[in-house]
Amino acid sequence: MKGEVKVTKNIGFIGLGIMGKPMSLNLLKAGYNLIVNDINEQSVDALVKAGAKAGTPIEMGEQCDVIITMLPASQHVKQVVVGDKGILKTATQRTILIDMSSISPVVSVEIANEAAKQGVEMLDAPVSGGEPKAIDGTLSIMVGGEKIVFEAVKDILHAMGSDVVLIGGNGSGTTAKLANQIIVNLNIAAMSEALVLASKAGINVEKMYHAIRGGLAGSAVLDAKVPLILDRNFVAGGRIDINLKDLTNVMETAHEIGVPLPLSSQLLEIFHALKVDGKAGDDHGGIVQYYEKLANTEVRKV
Repeated sequence: MKGEVKVTKNIGFIGLGIMGKPMSLNLLKAGYNLIVNDINEQSVDALVKAGAKAGTPIEMGEQCDVIITMLPASQHVKQVVVGDKGILKTATQRTILIDMSSISPVVSVEIANEAAKQGVEMLDAPVSGGEPKAIDGTLSIMVGGEKIVFEAVKDILHAMGSDVVLIGGNGSGTTAKLANQIIVNLNIAAMSEALVLASKAGINVEKMYHAIRGGLAGSAVLDAKVPLILDRNFVAGGRIDINLKDLTNVMETAHEIGVPLPLSSQLLEIFHALKVDGKAGDDHGGIVQYYEKLANTEVRKV
């Protein structure tokens, strides 16, 4: 795809989960024509009622200039892009794929290379911010791919996010997301240790939170997760099993390029323990439950 890249307002969106559904709604609000697809018929029906049309990946390849995927794992993205009934069966050289899933950089580059064989451009553009920022359209979006393609779809990305940055070539966005997941989840784990210590010591955890949040211990994670933990609210904005998948990708990528990650490896085992304990569907703020079980205490409001 050379020279100027032009796109219309026809967008396909595959994956209407916790993140994909509100992201799709924001695209509709921004005036884009949307064709949507998901295995959950209720999610599809909700988007159709909001003004979208339902369609298959093959139909999207025929009708859409831009197709966005927001799916749980690498195998799902591969299936809808290069599978027997995938997008590439009908996509043309005018098609731009934007994968906003959190997948392995190796797989992301592999899919981009397959798409390129048909002259189809692809960006990897995973997001950070969880469900609240997906709803209000203020996600952070880290992008990998060609600059000319990024410029062509930048307005589309800004309909879903406030911080949209081109990191580099294909795979750069997914690599940045792995780094993001290390920082976020280890931050939650460190916070959890501190909260459990304070709880077991018998001090008022809510007052402690307000005392420390303005100092160096303050963070977006602290402000997002502590109030929910105090309310014992573990409804998922970022599920433990999805973050387990992300940390697995982190460790596989790190081992492949020779980067030891001792803290991340320990946290991965904590995620596995939480999954075995029936917490897979909880928000990753539920990491605190692992530490609570060890210390025989519970963090909550006094």
